[in-house]
Amino acid sequence: MTKAEAMSSPPPDQIVSKLQAHCAPLGLECHPFKVGWYNGVVQTSFRLPHHPDTLALIIISTPSMFERIFKPFLGSAEFQPETMDPLDQCMKKTFKDLAELFEDLQVETIHDFESHANKRPKVLVQTAGHVAGAARYYQRNDITGTDPWGKEERIYGVSMHPKYGGWFALRGVLIFKDILVPDLEQKEPIDCVPTDEMKIDVLHKYNTCWKDWTFREVCVNAIKERYSEEQKLYFETPPKGRHKLIMQYQL
Repeated sequence: MTKAEAMSSPPPDQIVSKLQAHCAPLGLECHPFKVGWYNGVVQTSFRLPHHPDTLALIIISTPSMFERIFKPFLGSAEFQPETMDPLDQCMKKTFKDLAELFEDLQVETIHDFESHANKRPKVLVQTAGHVAGAARYYQRNDITGTDPWGKEERIYGVSMHPKYGGWFALRGVLIFKDILVPDLEQKEPIDCVPTDEMKIDVLHKYNTCWKDWTFREVCVNAIKERYSEEQKLYFETPPKGRHKLIMQYQL
C-alpha cells in the first residue's frame, strides 16, 4: 500500500464499528484481532500469509441468524438448490456483502468450511475466536487436575460463548490486507466454563453426544438466547432430508 492509499483508508476503529453495526441486525457478531495473534498460536502450516499487525475479524452467527438471514436467503433468487450446502451458500453471500461495504479496501474472506487441496482447513476458526476474545476455546490441556481420558483417546476442543454458551457458530474471518493495527489491544476471552469439572463435562458431551445439544448448556453464565425449535429441527435433519424443510420455509 502506498502512502497516499494509507492516508485515504478509513481508521481501523471506523472499519470495525461499521462492520459491527451492519452485522448486528443480521444476527451476527464480529470481533477484531491481529493476524499475528493467530499465527503465534497455530502450527506453521495454518499460518495466514500476512503482516502480524494486519486487521482481521472473526464472524460469529448467533441464534437469531437463522430467522434473520438464512430463511430469507432460501426464498431469494440467489439461492441455487443442489449446488452446495444451503447454509454455506448463505454465508458466502453474506461475507461477500460484508466485504463489499469496503470496496476501496482489499478484503479477503475465508469461511469455516473452506479447505486446501490436502483437506487442511484454510483457517482454524475456534482459535481465531479465542485470540479475538469472542469465544473461549476449551481443550483437554486446560484441565489443571487429572485428565480423565486415556492418552491415546482423541478429544476435540470446543468453543463456548459468554452470552450464548454453545448456541452459536464461528463462520469464518475477514482479513483487511492493507490495514495494520499495531495498537489493537488483545482481550482475554471470558472463561464461562471455569472449573475442571465443567471443562471435563463440556468436552465429554461435545465429543460423545454433541447431537443431543447438551454440551451447549454447560456455561456458568445465564444463556441469553438459544436456537429455536425450527432451527434445531433443521440441523438435526440429515442434509439429504432438508429439502422438505426448505420448501416449507419458501412458502
